[in-house]
Amino acid sequence: MKKPVISKECVETVLDKKFIKVFDLQYAEGKHYLNATRRPLEKIVATMSPEELKKALPDAVSCVVIIELPGKEPQLLFSYEFRYPTGRFLLGVPAGLVDPEDSEKDEPLLETARREIHEETGIVVDDERDELFVINPFLFSTPGMTDESNALVCVKLHLQSLDELTQAGAEGQECFDGFELVTKDQAKELLKNGVDGKGTFYSIYTWAALMYFVSDMWK
Repeated sequence: MKKPVISKECVETVLDKKFIKVFDLQYAEGKHYLNATRRPLEKIVATMSPEELKKALPDAVSCVVIIELPGKEPQLLFSYEFRYPTGRFLLGVPAGLVDPEDSEKDEPLLETARREIHEETGIVVDDERDELFVINPFLFSTPGMTDESNALVCVKLHLQSLDELTQAGAEGQECFDGFELVTKDQAKELLKNGVDGKGTFYSIYTWAALMYFVSDMWK
């Protein structure tokens, strides 16, 4: 099959809402492919050149948060957040959209990570105490139906206690139901079982955080 070429002139808007848009990607005469996206028409990935894509920011940042406490082995931090499309609380990592203000900073992905961790855990990342670095700058979620993307950022928090942990900073539609701290052995069990401790399936980004943690690539 000849590689489809999708130009901006061949994209038709099907749905345009504040939080979601659907575009008809007419990749050949009489051929159509629908794309659900958060992006405006001028920023959808399908029409980007290779050079433009290399410079593009993801839609959101997902954080692999590892907490190190005195006298304890490192633990991976998760929370239970209500995910509306699934109708239940899912075990997940601190995450959030890259705001326009973030994109203007020198390190937009780390800026987003700092903000989301503060909002969802109450912890203020201290650059002198803690460590932040990008694991992967741009990961597509499910490119069969959407161009949505996430960056993965590792955050190592060197804390004296867990007293700062709180979910009181939840905003908008966010709804949380507690934290979950897992050791390396517990993370392996979660991977092996394919479900959380309550028997519920989790997202691909939870799986990625677990794999990154147990592989020791964060060290």
